[in-house]
Amino acid sequence: MKLVVAIIRPERLNAVLESLYRAEVRGLTVSKVQGHGGEVEQVENYRGTTVKMDLQAKVRLEIGVSESFVTPTVNAIVDAARTGDVGDGKIFVLPVERVVRIRTGEEDQLAVTPEAPAP
Repeated sequence: MKLVVAIIRPERLNAVLESLYRAEVRGLTVSKVQGHGGEVEQVENYRGTTVKMDLQAKVRLEIGVSESFVTPTVNAIVDAARTGDVGDGKIFVLPVERVVRIRTGEEDQLAVTPEAPAP
């Protein structure tokens, strides 16, 4: 089991969600976050004051998947989130020790996406 964490551009969220749906990846958490990577710093004027904007608005997706879903999940995110510009984001794939579905008590493989998507 793995936890796929993706940080993407907010404007690419709908495309990523559609791509994940087509890849039959279900069950995710979406959070609005701020961060800074390789983007060029922005300078804006706010009420007559120059303000340097260091943090960019981003979206964080967290998706718990079985081993067979890792590659389809990563590919779906990359295909939909990539613009080719700096700031497209990152994907982290982390090991998961244990998962428990609260509603049913199912654990581990039974508690995440159960089987591989059709090719």
